[in-house]
Amino acid sequence: MRLTVIGCSGSYPGPDSPASCYLLEQEHEGRTWRVLLDLGSGALGVLQRYVDPLDIDAVLLSHLHADHCLDLCGYYVMRKYHPKGPQPPLPVHGPSDTAGRMARAYDLPEDPGMTQEFDFRPWSPRQPVTVGPFTVEALLVEHPVEAYGLRIRAGDALVAYTGDSARCDQLEVLAAGADLLLAEASFHHEAVNPPGIHLTGTDCGEVAGAAGVGRLVITHVPPWYDPRDMLAAAQKAWDGETELATQGATYRL
Repeated sequence: MRLTVIGCSGSYPGPDSPASCYLLEQEHEGRTWRVLLDLGSGALGVLQRYVDPLDIDAVLLSHLHADHCLDLCGYYVMRKYHPKGPQPPLPVHGPSDTAGRMARAYDLPEDPGMTQEFDFRPWSPRQPVTVGPFTVEALLVEHPVEAYGLRIRAGDALVAYTGDSARCDQLEVLAAGADLLLAEASFHHEAVNPPGIHLTGTDCGEVAGAAGVGRLVITHVPPWYDPRDMLAAAQKAWDGETELATQGATYRL
């Protein structure tokens, strides 16, 4: 399995990266299968450096905040009006109101909204879904809106993605045994932070250690912070392999 960081900026696009979006690719039955983890603000443009967006097999949304889903609007236009003709409905797995949220985001009537371009499928917690070689399990995590962490397996490789979450027991279940944990760190641990929203670098390191992951990749650091602070905090909490996500970075598992 190959993971490419399309966007890793937290909360809004930064000068060096769009908001959250990660491309997973796996060879299977004579072709390359591709899924996206989130499609946040600014990500659709950068995605085109790496792959034709019409070659994506599914979109997996962790939650419906703009920095994780809003470029689905541009993707809707691409799939509806492309010179090659309207594209078949693409599976979009996400929270329960994904279809309505995206229709409202583009000022469409909710019926049909974007349902002719996307096949919206709500997550059922802990019920795996299959996209070609990928098996995906969604776990509810703690955030102000309905939000999921995702476990994605292909062959012997396992990626765990926190999405956006405060520290909660589900994160250790989510990350257990992952070859790579992609974990958000939006807050400084020593600050007085609002509860129930985001992780810190320290949280990420502690979860990685408790879950026995192979590698920790810190992501979703807001542009107003220096990501190196989050990395240092994670490394202080855990002595395993830890690095910062950067736009364009690729990992092979």
